[in-house]
Formats: sequence, C-alpha cells, structure tokens
Amino acid sequence: MIPLRDDNPTSRTAWVTIALILVNVGVYFLVQPGSVDIAATARFNYEHAAIPCEVTTGEPLSLDEIQPALNGTSDSHCTSESPLPPVFPGKHVFLAVLLSMFLHGGLLHLGGNMLFLWVFGNNIEDRLGPVRYVLFYVTAGIVATFAHVFLQPTSTIPVIGASGAIAGVMGAYLVWFPNARVLSLLFFIVAQIRAKWWLLLWFASQFFVNPNEGVAWAAHVGGFVFGALVALVGRQRRQLAST
Repeated sequence: MIPLRDDNPTSRTAWVTIALILVNVGVYFLVQPGSVDIAATARFNYEHAAIPCEVTTGEPLSLDEIQPALNGTSDSHCTSESPLPPVFPGKHVFLAVLLSMFLHGGLLHLGGNMLFLWVFGNNIEDRLGPVRYVLFYVTAGIVATFAHVFLQPTSTIPVIGASGAIAGVMGAYLVWFPNARVLSLLFFIVAQIRAKWWLLLWFASQFFVNPNEGVAWAAHVGGFVFGALVALVGRQRRQLAST
C-alpha cells in the first residue's frame, strides 16, 4: 500500500518538509558512500549511525563487538568491559541518534521515506508552523530510536532512516486529519482511502514485520504513538482555548 497524495490542501508552502527532503537526499548522494561498496557502507554506518549497544553503554563499539555482527554470528555481542579500544573513539554515540535520521540504506529506502514525508508532512507542518514542526519531527525521531533501543538494548546493528520521525508525523496526521482521503496504490489498483483506515492499517502491519527483514518496527511504533499523543494533547488544548 503506497500513498500517492492526499486530498488535504495546505494554507502555505511546506518549506520545512521540502528542506528535510532535500537534506535527506543530499546526505544520501553527497555524504554516504555508494551502496554498491558494502565495506565502505558498513564502516560509514558504524562510524556515524546510532547503535543500540552504544546508546545503552554510552561508549563506542570495540572490534570484538562489531566483528560478530559483520560475520553474521551474533548481532548482540555487546559488553561494557571489552579489552579492546573503540574502533571509532571520537564517535559521539548520542549525537549519532540525531544523525541516523538522515541516513538511508538504499534508493528504495530513501524514496519510500521521502514519499511518506511529503504526503503526510506538509499538513502537519501547516498545523504546527515551521519551528514547532522541526522540534516535533526531531523529537519523534529520537523517541523512535529509543523505543528500538529499549527492546533491543544489546544490538550491535546500526539503526538508520527517517522512518521513525515520519511515523511520528503519521501518528499526528491520524489524530488531526482522520477523514482526509489518501490516493493510494493497492496491488496495481489506485483507490482513495480515508486516512484513519490507511494509517491504522499501516500501524497494525508493523507488528507483523519479519524480524529477519532488518526493519526497526519498534521505532515505527514508538514514533507513531508519540506523534498521536502529541496531537491529542494539542487538540485538547485547542478545544479548551476555544471554550
């Protein structure tokens, strides 16, 4: 199920959403190594991306923690007492949580995320305004990453992608624009679906993700719930202010 556009016009141009898309695209093509070079990509991600084990221990990974994941023998060889020095000693493991939101694993990953961001993000930006929208987006991404870390605290696999932050945007959209119609591609059929059904179906599907697919479903769920809660609080405040 792929969203193509929504029937929900905005009152102003979504400059922040456009800027976020441009930054993500720019980082992928100008900063990240080409996805064909697997070794360079792995090195880049371990040096710059958020890794649950690092967030849990507060320290960059050592070689004996990284190597099992690269060899495919263990993706949770996490310890705070490694005899070896960190592979990237200058890495700031908490800043990496922010940087990870702008890294992607391939063109399909990037393109899908940017499509979702454009379809749902422009209306959330319109509702919040540019400054609050930036704060909301970044916070949703951070909450999403920590939701993933909470469930997989010893994982040594890098977490990359904007999907956690975008899930927050989608959660807010569900609360604020539940009856907007979303033009969607469904198995080669184009149909209009109300946002509440589209988004609830997407949310439910996260609990059926194959764990071997490498999808950080907990980040999606965490970001979505955060966005929905923020929107609910915002709607309640607006109702109180109008009475």
